[in-house]
Amino acid sequence: MGEVIERARLAAALAPLRRAGRRIALANGHFDLLHVGHLRYLAAARAEADVLVVAVNDDDSVTRLKGPGRPIVPAAERAELLAALAPVDFVVIFEGDSPAPLIAEIEPDLHCKGTDYGSPERVPEFDVVRAHGGRTVLVGDPKDHATSDLIARVRALP
Repeated sequence: MGEVIERARLAAALAPLRRAGRRIALANGHFDLLHVGHLRYLAAARAEADVLVVAVNDDDSVTRLKGPGRPIVPAAERAELLAALAPVDFVVIFEGDSPAPLIAEIEPDLHCKGTDYGSPERVPEFDVVRAHGGRTVLVGDPKDHATSDLIARVRALP
């Protein structure tokens, strides 16, 4: 089982792993309602490295990015659920709309994003990752699952 960790402690927790030669990947997202697409994304991200850190948007950023009524599940609960998934080693909640400051801080070997970006160069944080010598990789299956679609289906139920 993974660990939900405070951002202030994350770099220190990763340091001995990095010294031991472990490759560190970072995946990020809202993860508002977990679905199979999330699991496949995280499993594929974990397959790229020895350690998987999952960065979860805080509640304020999810509301800004997804609109009123979101998130459905509070950040602390989303983090706890993610930490229970087999591929996940650490979960950290981050503030702001982008994980770029977190990426610059912990310098993961890999930043893993979903296939919907089309190419690594289209990922907004690509330059931040490249600046410290890391690589951006696209992982997971085609984006056939979306939390917004799941919410719409639930709302349409009689």
